Amino acid sequence: MPSNRRQRSLNRDALAIFQAALAAVEPARSVAAVIHRSGDVLTIGRGKKARRINLRKIRRVLVVGAGKAAAPMAQAVEKVLGRLVTHGIISVKTGHGLKLKRTLVLEASHPVPDQTGVEAARRIGDLLAQAGPDDLIISLVSGGGSALLPLPAAGLDLEDKQETTRLLLACGATIQEINTVRKHLSALKGGQMARLAAPAEVVNLMLSDVVGDDMAIIASGPFVPDQSTYAETWDILDRYELVDKLPAAVRTHLRTGLAGLIPETPKPGDQVFARVTNLIVASNRLALRAAADRAKRLGYRTLILSSTITGETRDVALVHAALAREIRESGHPLKPPACLISGGETTVTLRGHGRGGRNQEFVLAAALALDDLNGVLLFSAGTDGTDGPTDAAGAWADGSTLERAARLGLSARRHLQENDAYPFFENLNGLIKTGPTRTNVMDVRLVLVD
Repeated sequence: MPSNRRQRSLNRDALAIFQAALAAVEPARSVAAVIHRSGDVLTIGRGKKARRINLRKIRRVLVVGAGKAAAPMAQAVEKVLGRLVTHGIISVKTGHGLKLKRTLVLEASHPVPDQTGVEAARRIGDLLAQAGPDDLIISLVSGGGSALLPLPAAGLDLEDKQETTRLLLACGATIQEINTVRKHLSALKGGQMARLAAPAEVVNLMLSDVVGDDMAIIASGPFVPDQSTYAETWDILDRYELVDKLPAAVRTHLRTGLAGLIPETPKPGDQVFARVTNLIVASNRLALRAAADRAKRLGYRTLILSSTITGETRDVALVHAALAREIRESGHPLKPPACLISGGETTVTLRGHGRGGRNQEFVLAAALALDDLNGVLLFSAGTDGTDGPTDAAGAWADGSTLERAARLGLSARRHLQENDAYPFFENLNGLIKTGPTRTNVMDVRLVLVD
């Protein structure tokens, strides 16, 4: 059994490494790094690909956005442009707002949308529709943006979208699949905000919360060409056996789209994107590099496994636990002290009725494979500070976790079967609670071996 002193040291190091990852993708800093004003010239981006806009030719600057990080992103824009911002509206998750001078911040529900989100989305859509060719729209998009822009397509209502979202979240669908469906039930997603804004100049700045940084998936790509179709949407729902469970209005809408009676989302080459600049300002890969730098400074041999890990959470956990055991027993792929780092976003197939999230479930599954393995700690947390419908970002476990749980009468295996990781780690003081971080670039997982 590891000593309490060793455990505290690994815990402290894991938190320090995670905090370094968060700092690297802090939204205001990320936006400030790519938007600069010099007199009447606004520069977006870096180097030869940077876009330069003559502010003298701009009639109005309008700010729109949605996501968990939208408020600090807007704060950075206001700092650069000040009174040049004519008006702004952003939709953020409840508890993620900030008081801004020129931009209205509306807080709404996530991940299941609510009426406040619908109203925020409607107001954003109305503002875009009023824009003209001499206006500059600055869009600020981050993870959570899909749920926070829930303006239903014609013929649908909020309840239809809420029930569809619940079904998708419970079936283990990936974020790519979920957002494909969302685009085809929405009046704004999948490039449709670009359709509303045209012919205004648009700069769309994004924090990526999706594997591979696919711009069309981030917040369901409101200003990005959409290659997905109604046919693909139907196939996803059919694959997860959800078609017969969908609200009747959703089935009718999708069948109408399949018949070609509803316009598709705008595709690559559409003229609505002629004046749109899309730019990713922070990503999971950036967070992992910062985590690796911090781990090296703490004295660990460090290896980034991947920023694109997906799959069932429990399966991914077993792989990480096996790597921890291999390092401890053979010194491969790194000799201790070692730090393995991974990112991405796994999925959970709900089997029980407990409380938790993918990061807590990851650590609980790993704990079962780490029993009695000394000097090892596994840590997993969401960079947004929220893991599933809980107030924890994630959890940590080591080789003593199961022994300590048993002394409290807790069965790790039973809690895992019930998807009930939160109370398990709450009783062991193993939850990671950061509060809202106002950023979101998926998850950070750490394997520390002393």
